[in-house]
Amino acid sequence: MSQTENLLVLTACIAELDTLRYTPSGLPAVNIRLEHASVIEEAGRLRQVNAVVKSVAFGVIAERLVKQAINSTWKFNGFLATPKNGKHPVFHVQEFQQIS
Repeated sequence: MSQTENLLVLTACIAELDTLRYTPSGLPAVNIRLEHASVIEEAGRLRQVNAVVKSVAFGVIAERLVKQAINSTWKFNGFLATPKNGKHPVFHVQEFQQIS
């Protein structure tokens, strides 16, 4: 398999945060639902874009995320992966920072 990039940067608000859980190996994890809304130019026209993104975070990032307020807006960095037996990709959050 060739080396390719899988990097997603998304500004979104935290719509839902599940309770912090632990993987079988003891790693903290949290499922998150992020919501994004913006106006983006596409094919020479402005388009209203709304997206709901199923997301997950592990380790220290999960422990930090679970403490954040619902409806707070952040810039998230991570990658997409389709879980085993899954149909849709999930955004794996690796870093996040508050929007100033």
